[in-house]
Amino acid sequence: MANPLYDTLFAPHAGKPTPFLHLADGRSLSHAAFLDLAGRVANALAGFGLAPGDRVAVQVAKSAEALALYAACVQAGLVLLPLNTAYMAGEVGYFVEDSGARLFVCDPGGAEALAGIAARTGARLETLGADGGGTLAEMAAAMPTDFATVARGRDDLAALLYTSGTTGRSKGAMLTQENLLSNALTLTDCWRFGAGDVLLHALPIFHTHGLFVAVNVTLAAGGAMIFLPGFDLDTIIAHLPRATAMMGVPTFYTRLLADPRFDRDLTTHMRLFVSGSAPLLAETHRRFETRTGHRILERYGMTETGMNSSNPYDGERRAGTVGFPLPGVEIKITDPQTGARLPDGAVGQIEVRGPNVFRGYWNMPEKTAEELRPDGFFITGDLGRFDAQGYLAIVGRNKDLIISGGYNIYPKEIEEVIDAVPGIAESAVIGVPHPDFGESPVALLVCEPGATPDLDMVQERIAVALAAFKRPRRLIVVDELPRNTMGKVQKAALRDRYAAALAG
Repeated sequence: MANPLYDTLFAPHAGKPTPFLHLADGRSLSHAAFLDLAGRVANALAGFGLAPGDRVAVQVAKSAEALALYAACVQAGLVLLPLNTAYMAGEVGYFVEDSGARLFVCDPGGAEALAGIAARTGARLETLGADGGGTLAEMAAAMPTDFATVARGRDDLAALLYTSGTTGRSKGAMLTQENLLSNALTLTDCWRFGAGDVLLHALPIFHTHGLFVAVNVTLAAGGAMIFLPGFDLDTIIAHLPRATAMMGVPTFYTRLLADPRFDRDLTTHMRLFVSGSAPLLAETHRRFETRTGHRILERYGMTETGMNSSNPYDGERRAGTVGFPLPGVEIKITDPQTGARLPDGAVGQIEVRGPNVFRGYWNMPEKTAEELRPDGFFITGDLGRFDAQGYLAIVGRNKDLIISGGYNIYPKEIEEVIDAVPGIAESAVIGVPHPDFGESPVALLVCEPGATPDLDMVQERIAVALAAFKRPRRLIVVDELPRNTMGKVQKAALRDRYAAALAG
């Protein structure tokens, strides 16, 4: 029995002097040096008495050593549980306890505050710092580089990723070797990645996008990464000339567009810009193409499935859509009440089936049964529609749907009208309680820097474009919209904040 994930993504690079990681401090690691580091970490993990299938919870800063910990977990047959570095102790405690993690790795500076969690849950606590130091690093440094890869099957768990938990308890999505491997190989082919590619990597690695898309695709292709700790505008611009591809969230691209240094000359050698994790405004698409000559490739994925669809590498990359289903992935639009398939053009819930779809939720069989149908289709919770050419457009989240006086209102439809008004940078439409209609839409507007909002113009544009029942009952100008670490607007927080917006 082999270890498909390790055998495909990591093992082929053993002993190769080819570059893999170019770090912010100027150092570079070859594939061989990286796998030697991972082998030492794997030996350290085995020395802790961990067995195949044990969970390893990790809340550490992005670094080459943190990435080696991922490789080591795969090689040792352990289940990686990466945790957002912004989580507080109470949140971390839930994840460690719920997962039954045997090992918890944190930043040295947080060890004292988190020691109680480890003691309460029975997890061993080790540390790993952004500089590569810490108790885990010290243990690994004394270990040999050779490690006998643990046999695992395609259906064995490789990772446990917890959803954001905006309502109720966070759910642990169980991802298998097959889920991760199939997605990596499909994306490598669809996006034409090869050994000559250098990916500019400024994403976090506690998330599907940064770890299981960006890193796994680079490994599958045999390419290299400029591995930066995060998005810093000056650093990104300085490193762009060395890259051939970049993966980012929409805020990466809006920040780049705000800088006059970011132009056609700076990006002429680039092959591909990919965006995901949050919707990209059509206006950003247009501005980016005008400025650089490149058209951003937008795709659609989620924690439970990895990537589901993508705009084409060759062919039209259509703004406002996430392209076509990936090879081997089925996507259908269904009626939320009946589950019946809807025709093209109709808005409904998005369901996905394929080798990328997760096994289910950790210790939540009832929730798994609610969202994962017996025939393998996963009910994503997203609302969308296919156009006549087969492009998929995401309309919003099912829970963000506004039902006013019995009518369904899709916030994105209103947001697209508002965002097209000169001087408006972006908007978010939410439903708030209404004494007569149950709910009614309210729009939060963020203006372009230096712009004075013309709310009358906004209302006029809305009145021309949308039926009366869809029109926001109130427009509120705000400095910014609350977002999570991947750039998604947190509409639940907005609903809480503005629940009384129509009172009286």
